[in-house]
Amino acid sequence: MKKTFIGFSIGVTAACVILIIFLATGLWKNFAQSSEEQPSATRIITPNGGISNSSSGAPEQITGSDNLRTKIPLEDNELIISVLTYENEEGLAEDQVAAYRYAAEAAGYVYITYLSYDEQTAGYKRRWNAPTAAARPETISLFTQDLVGDRSGCVIVTGMNNRNEHTMTIFRRGQRLPPDRVFNKIAELQINGSIVIQETARSYAYQQGIAAGQSFTIAAYDHDSSSNNILDQIETIYSYNPARDQYEQTNVSKIPGSQIEQRRLRELLSGVPGVFENFINDLWYFVTPQGTIDTKQYLYFSYPGREIIFFGDENQQVFHWQNSTPTRYGLYITSQNFSISTLRRRIDIELESLDSIKLRVSDDVRLKITVNESWDGSYRRAAAANLSETKGITKPTVNASYESSLGRFQFNVSGEYTLNSGGIVKKGRYVFFKVDEHEILELRPEDGGKGENRTVYRVDSSAGAVLSLHRVSLGTAGIQDMLEPPVTLTRVN
Repeated sequence: MKKTFIGFSIGVTAACVILIIFLATGLWKNFAQSSEEQPSATRIITPNGGISNSSSGAPEQITGSDNLRTKIPLEDNELIISVLTYENEEGLAEDQVAAYRYAAEAAGYVYITYLSYDEQTAGYKRRWNAPTAAARPETISLFTQDLVGDRSGCVIVTGMNNRNEHTMTIFRRGQRLPPDRVFNKIAELQINGSIVIQETARSYAYQQGIAAGQSFTIAAYDHDSSSNNILDQIETIYSYNPARDQYEQTNVSKIPGSQIEQRRLRELLSGVPGVFENFINDLWYFVTPQGTIDTKQYLYFSYPGREIIFFGDENQQVFHWQNSTPTRYGLYITSQNFSISTLRRRIDIELESLDSIKLRVSDDVRLKITVNESWDGSYRRAAAANLSETKGITKPTVNASYESSLGRFQFNVSGEYTLNSGGIVKKGRYVFFKVDEHEILELRPEDGGKGENRTVYRVDSSAGAVLSLHRVSLGTAGIQDMLEPPVTLTRVN
């Protein structure tokens, strides 16, 4: 018993000594700091495959952020267009690539710069600058992707130049470059038509991070100058040459276009503002690879209303038509989702015939959106939408009336609604869509003006007969409940 007491006394004394050292040396501060939330890298999940943790070895795709703050300020005459933030190779800090232009050169080229953390000075330094082929700030897209297959993460800048040509400039982190270079330009294309990265499936060993992957090719489509048909194209394939660390031309082939009356074709592709916009101002159904029309996926362009509606996978998305730029074969549109401002979509439209168009769609996404992931392909013009088969509140549109504390709602399959409250009738448009598996309803009154009257609700339903609407807000943090009393809708027909 005495020995046990002596051992207990020694243990208590030792614990006290350790506690005193812990407090005196300030180790407790380090422990507290390590338990706090650490800044995380900007991780953007895109419908084209998203990104994964670096430990998995899967390819990353990170897009420019809405936050235009750089770690250190740029020069006063440099206007920031887009900022890309990501973890450095050591995973100890964040690096940044920023796209900018000079204020005095409104029609000048867009540049990018690289900012990284310097351990010696414990601060950020600007280490490298380079011009790109793009010159139109509103068309710029800045992202990274493992094009080569060695996980080096190429920085890719796409956009349009002052000749309304599509451009793509690709930089790869150099292994043996001078300190002032950092990145090596491995491709720069300027094409009248379009430029696409052709992704190929990579092996399981690559996905697990134990082997290199096959490099992606780049396809560029330009006008066939030897043909009298404006729609005839030349496809040029560029492949990566590791010996020269460059993308080089490896194949050229001709793609015949549709035979259309050339006079009408020249009118549509004249580049005159509003001509092609009015041409696509209609409903367009998706055409499957087998040539059949898929009425479950369509697009509606409303040029006067400055809206673009995407319908697919029983979800409807409405985008604000921001800017459009004529191209050699059609139109390049930048748009922004009405409900989620961080969801932007770029649409490259090419004319196939007087009744068909081809789309290439790219997203800048800050949220994981449950929508049809592929909008690329051909679409055929339709005389009018036919959504009469749409039933139930889980569909994007309904034909039903509901009583509520706000008044009597009448939802129409056209996407319009009326709200009768004490004899006062309000009209607007509504949209059903999904975010992270939650059904969302957005109401946009006609008198919304600048958008301050838009309301967004999370929908809880019971067979569509009774709906419980919970007011929420949408942002980069996801769905945020506004903690307001729910609104109950009871179906009356």
